[in-house]
Amino acid sequence: MTHDLAAVAALADELVGMAAADHRASARANSDDPAEQLAWRRLTAEHGDRLNEIMDQFGWPTAELVGEEAARAAWLIAQHADRQLDVQRRALRLLEEAVATGSAGPRELAFLRDRTLVNEGREQIYGTQIAGVRDGAPVPWPCADPERVDALRAEVGIEPFDEYVGKFPVA
Repeated sequence: MTHDLAAVAALADELVGMAAADHRASARANSDDPAEQLAWRRLTAEHGDRLNEIMDQFGWPTAELVGEEAARAAWLIAQHADRQLDVQRRALRLLEEAVATGSAGPRELAFLRDRTLVNEGREQIYGTQIAGVRDGAPVPWPCADPERVDALRAEVGIEPFDEYVGKFPVA
């Protein structure tokens, strides 16, 4: 699939801009103010819709196509499409294909797989999704094989669980 260079450059800029807007707005996701939560949901829904259009036109936006920063932005948008399981599942399938051909990394795929599983109400695999904080410690959503989580994480380039959750701010 070949694409016009100007269209690809514009896509890369758009994806990076969407990720920047996501970062600016992400504090709203857990706000006590329902209007702020709605603004976050509106933004992530708009981004999910746009990612779906992008996947129609370009497939998965790989680093090879749009550059590392824009490819990571596409992954972030898919991660945050929590209320659009169709978009998340499609992104997961396309990202799986990209990983299989060496066009994307297994780490991002693991995070998106866990996120999608949790959004489907299923157990995650890699322990990347945190349900909340209990007694000052982050608690993951249930895992399918908790005894093997660190081994599975290592296979895809994710640090051990304890090291990962050590990065989370404790409320």
